[in-house]
Amino acid sequence: MEKILVAGAGIAGLGAALALSGGAREVIFLDRDPPPPDTSPEEAFTQWERRGATQLRHSHAFLGRLTSLIRDRYPDLMKELLAEGTRLFGFAEGLPPTLENKYTAEKGDEDLTLLFSRRTTLELVIRRYAAKLPGVRFITDAGVRGLITRREGGKLIVEGLKVERNGAVEEMRADVVIDATGRNTVFPEWMRAEGVAVREESSPCGILYFTRHYRLRDGQEEPPRDGVPGGGDLGYIKFGVFIADNRHFSVTLATPEIETEMRMAVMKPEVFDAVCMALPGAARWMNPERAEPVSAVYSMGSLQNVWRHYMKDGAPQVLNFFPLGDAAVRTNPLYGRGCSSGFVEAHILRETLDATADPAERAKMYEREFEKAIRPYFDSMVKLDLQAIRRAENERNPDYKPRLKARVMKSFADDGLMPAQRAHVSVSRAMSRIFHMLDEPTAFLKRPEIVARILATWATPKSVKEARDYYPPKMGPERDEMFARLNLAH
Repeated sequence: MEKILVAGAGIAGLGAALALSGGAREVIFLDRDPPPPDTSPEEAFTQWERRGATQLRHSHAFLGRLTSLIRDRYPDLMKELLAEGTRLFGFAEGLPPTLENKYTAEKGDEDLTLLFSRRTTLELVIRRYAAKLPGVRFITDAGVRGLITRREGGKLIVEGLKVERNGAVEEMRADVVIDATGRNTVFPEWMRAEGVAVREESSPCGILYFTRHYRLRDGQEEPPRDGVPGGGDLGYIKFGVFIADNRHFSVTLATPEIETEMRMAVMKPEVFDAVCMALPGAARWMNPERAEPVSAVYSMGSLQNVWRHYMKDGAPQVLNFFPLGDAAVRTNPLYGRGCSSGFVEAHILRETLDATADPAERAKMYEREFEKAIRPYFDSMVKLDLQAIRRAENERNPDYKPRLKARVMKSFADDGLMPAQRAHVSVSRAMSRIFHMLDEPTAFLKRPEIVARILATWATPKSVKEARDYYPPKMGPERDEMFARLNLAH
């Protein structure tokens, strides 16, 4: 029986628990934190401390790629999630009022489903489920302190991990070692110390995250879905309302790193709420008669897009070792793709291990399939982040005048793509498939009928009433107005 050691038991690790279970392998998870509390989702949110998951209490979006994977492969897990208060939210439910009477279901729409949940609730339920799976075992309060390796044929062979438990370090050997320790992994440094040239692609996300959680008051319901956007980008700030489980929701504000005054101010709960109340899409949720805050303001910074390469010139440098989740690829949480990516990678690894027992072939196959599944989204997110950084810089420059190309691209997005999604179900569906990681980011450009509808919308003057109705309401005040409201220097 193949023995696998997994360092880390967060989302990516739990994805590996599901994928690698079944009894054909012995899969041992090393978790630096104490075991999860035997309690309710409410108490887990306030009590469960996870040093290894700095984003645990930030907003999360669980996309259709992840939701459909759980639904199709682990139906009993889906039942347990729903029993604990998580919710499914389908494509038809999210359509704006302009499309409600135009919608006809098509095959594949069932995969465009969000799973609404706080991350603590999702992890708690999956962890309990995974702990009962055959072949899976969790060891808690276990700190990974180093690698057990040897050299053979110019390659580093990973044979296990050095693990600290109860103040003593022991050696745990395995056939396969998985790094699922997250964004702050130290495995690359250990590999470099062993002579492995771990190459990293890195680019800034350019933003800081601030999140606060709320709960609907007794007797109150969610605001009507009447087309007011629950998220958007105003250049100087981004916002999003994230529905969760058990009548909870959160709001995340993302400020550009260069907006020093704003990012320092929103750490204060009263300023955070004041910003949200100036944004119609958030204010309708946070009306004090409708909801009450149930947390402090959580912050997260030092955000980078990172892709780590353990191959060199197409050949593996390390054998019997596989990184998963943020330990392999980190992306801007803004796009909500991290959890889905981690689960997809875990199942790619399962297919790889099943396909061959040859360590070198496993390394090459995993790299190839990983690249195919994740790379298009990574490249798209890096590009969008660099554009957002430039936009934030321009927002602060009173003398900035966009060039023709910038004006055309902005017009295409604002007057073509955005209203077209509110005018045509087919365009909304195509963009939703990209959002849910079911189609690649540029897939809609390869469909002539979708491009034609976007261009037709773009060519229609906004003065035409029918066209005007497809524009979303204004998402919030301009930068100067917001700063004046908050008495911030600008």
